[in-house]
Amino acid sequence: MTKDLTWVPPRVEADCDADELAAIEAVIASGPFDATWESLSAYETPRWFREAKFGVFVHWGAYSVPAYGSEWYARRMYKEGSVEFAHHRETWGDHREVGYKDFLPQLTFENFDASAMVTAIRRSGARFIVPVAEHHDGFCMYDEPRTRWKAPLVGPRRDPLGELLSEARDQWMTVGASSHRAENWFYFNGGRSFPSDVADPEWSDLYGAAEREEIDPSEAFLRDWLIRTVHIIDRYRPQVLWFDWWIERPAFEPYLRTLAAYYYNRSVEWGHGVVLQYKNDAFREGTAVFDVERGASSGIRPLPWQNDTSVSRNSWGWIDAHDYKESREIISDLIDVVAKNGCLLLNVGPKPDGTLPPEEVRLLEQVGDWLALNGEGVFGTEPWLVYGEGPTSSRDGSFVDDTPFVLVPGDLRFTRRSFGDVEYLYVLAAQGDVHEIDVRALGSHSKLFEGDIAGVQQLGSLRPLQFERAHEALRVSLPPDADTSHGFGIRITLRHPAPTRRRDDLLHN
Repeated sequence: MTKDLTWVPPRVEADCDADELAAIEAVIASGPFDATWESLSAYETPRWFREAKFGVFVHWGAYSVPAYGSEWYARRMYKEGSVEFAHHRETWGDHREVGYKDFLPQLTFENFDASAMVTAIRRSGARFIVPVAEHHDGFCMYDEPRTRWKAPLVGPRRDPLGELLSEARDQWMTVGASSHRAENWFYFNGGRSFPSDVADPEWSDLYGAAEREEIDPSEAFLRDWLIRTVHIIDRYRPQVLWFDWWIERPAFEPYLRTLAAYYYNRSVEWGHGVVLQYKNDAFREGTAVFDVERGASSGIRPLPWQNDTSVSRNSWGWIDAHDYKESREIISDLIDVVAKNGCLLLNVGPKPDGTLPPEEVRLLEQVGDWLALNGEGVFGTEPWLVYGEGPTSSRDGSFVDDTPFVLVPGDLRFTRRSFGDVEYLYVLAAQGDVHEIDVRALGSHSKLFEGDIAGVQQLGSLRPLQFERAHEALRVSLPPDADTSHGFGIRITLRHPAPTRRRDDLLHN
């Protein structure tokens, strides 16, 4: 690779932080939320998110140029002893001559078509979209005034975030953005342990402090993080704002409260409910929406939550050796999460030319085909008294998708919706090829439901189905020509002579 840095724009001198911080405080002072946990506890998850159930994440960036290992190539290429370090030396050369910065101009986005990308994502059935605004690498995929390291100036020479969100709105999708900026404090620190371009002050505004991970960020970094995030809020008005894990560091705490108060007050001005998403213990419960990376819940959570995962098991960004999941696994994840009061945020990763890989488009289409038939049991529903039944054990916690999670025949997940004294119970299955379903939770012996069953229909066709309520289970018969090979859903109309038992009184299986 020939070293050619003529593409590098001049450094950006940041405006006066004091003026921007004063403007932030003014918004907080004028709105209903202030920067205290007590005030932020008044936050309520908006209805649109509770009903959406399914969104798509988009990881795009210069890490897709080497396309090796994962989107963490930017960090690991500077870690001596790692396979990425060796690969970089063998493929690209010495780290002093070819560093991560040299991948930026190769992120051309020459074939990026925002309309085509949104159409493919919308085809999946997703209700909202969350592109990465800035990843750990410090390169902004939006027009950030505080840096020269941004897509409008380097690489794409356009504003991909702005274009995609504008097109998504035109296609009636709710829009969001993610910020991984916090991790830039330490992300490139490996490059300080040997001769590399990370140590060159010319590139310090991209590579950041490259400090040790156990050291809290400086006040200057925290102010910059806050102001950049406010720019995303004000310039793009995202209704989802997603943060990665490192904001849980104690130094971020007052800045998180300030940011949340600002964001929530802006949402009041806009008249649109917003969702701020966090991991681990960064926010107090109930002040924002809890997110579990590549995760699951063993039971129904009392507050809406989210599982963010990827179509690939080994990377979020584009690489040339993806371990792709099957659509049946993604659908299993989706209905398991929804049955437990959650939402699935499914990630795709475009190539350096700005196009989605065909394999990822195909997975989106397959999920969309399933939802086209069974979406009534997903969108706008609530959890039932128990989340489901069947032989497959439930997982819990983060990073549990290293092995496939596929619901097998006999695994059922429940959701509900009600209209007056009529309740619809939805029974969803990701894997089928069966023609009789036994729903044990609705057997005549069950104390979960003591009313009458008025009818059963198959989702998609809504054809009436034969059923018999026996002591052990409600047995539902599907017609011989029913295609259940890719999973199915049924609607059960329940009539209540008296209220069913409260979910909180039950032990979840």
